[in-house]
Amino acid sequence: MAVLVRVWDVPTRLFHWALALCFVGLFVTSQVGGSAMVWHFRFGYGVLSLLLFRIVWGLLGGHWSLFSTFVFGPRMIWRYLKGKSKPQDNVGHNPLGALSVLAMLFFLTLQVASGLVSDDEIAAAGPLTRFVPSDIVGYATFYHKDIGKLILLALVALHLLAIFFYFFRKRENLLKPMITGDKLLDFMAPSARDGWPERRLASVIFLLCVALVSGVVIGLNG
Repeated sequence: MAVLVRVWDVPTRLFHWALALCFVGLFVTSQVGGSAMVWHFRFGYGVLSLLLFRIVWGLLGGHWSLFSTFVFGPRMIWRYLKGKSKPQDNVGHNPLGALSVLAMLFFLTLQVASGLVSDDEIAAAGPLTRFVPSDIVGYATFYHKDIGKLILLALVALHLLAIFFYFFRKRENLLKPMITGDKLLDFMAPSARDGWPERRLASVIFLLCVALVSGVVIGLNG
């Protein structure tokens, strides 16, 4: 019997699409340069706020959004690669998808952190550059402009390729659950809590993250 399961709660879905939009904004503004760098920094602060929210939501959010449900060990990853994973391992992020998500979160954090201490010596400098030695600023700028961006583009390309692969080869639509929140399963699985209390909690957490980032940025620039 088919069972409709709420996999991705509304806060997780909004995080996903907001992060995607900010990433596009960051890439476009980095290519344009000049006055667009003002927006580049704003998108960067937006990504930082979203990342802080996701860390907290990974501890308090819906069942399948919790880090505890998709941080897999080497044995489970190897079992998945051999095609011997349990059905429950594929409800949320499967073991390979989980690695992709964790890699994306890690390198986005590294990209934002390096951007905060980068200086192009023309018109744009991160708000923390004056607090770190010049050699660290140089390394961070090089990583931010020439390495980190390419790593993130590669991860995004792999993410998109995986979506196409699962859709055309495995007949599994990975995109639809991130839009509707639900998956139709042929076995029982826990549903993520996704009521108004959880959504209000997520709103408060996100606003606190935005306030924290805004307060620090305003304080450093003020």
